[in-house]
Amino acid sequence: MQNTSKQYDKIIEICRNLFINKMKDYGSAWRILRLPSLTDQIFIKAQRIRQLQENKVQKVEEGQASEFIGIINYAIMALIQLEKGVVEVPDMGAAQAIELYDKHSAATKVLMENKNHDYGEAWRDMRVSSLTDLILQKLLRVKQIEDNKGKTLVSEGIDANYQDMINYAIFALIHLDTK
Repeated sequence: MQNTSKQYDKIIEICRNLFINKMKDYGSAWRILRLPSLTDQIFIKAQRIRQLQENKVQKVEEGQASEFIGIINYAIMALIQLEKGVVEVPDMGAAQAIELYDKHSAATKVLMENKNHDYGEAWRDMRVSSLTDLILQKLLRVKQIEDNKGKTLVSEGIDANYQDMINYAIFALIHLDTK
């Protein structure tokens, strides 16, 4: 599992650097996005990955990796929005945004480590296409929870689903990097 931790950190560093650069370009404009908007952005990316996996012809020269990175960053933004709430105008400087990014990525890594301990790194035997399908399933669950105004009877909350999406996307990127 030591190797997984290093691989995980490497991918988070790539995602974090992109997040920082986008903060420099756009500021915290993403802070106005409501959770369903972030969920839909993640959904679009996951759908595109599935299409890339199924189609023989690709018309836009971006592969799966950039879309998985987008899923990770949008899901971390969603976790920040869950914690801080949605605002009407951008209200967050880069330092605070990065601090929150680091907080949520670290908490998500702890979840991954705990699940990896219990599941014995079963994800290593999974296909990238299966990880994509699991992300899509989580998205459909989140959409249903959002449609239910956040109420669940027996299910984990939206935050746990976003964390799972992040971890599945990181696992997919590890697979893509080691092929």
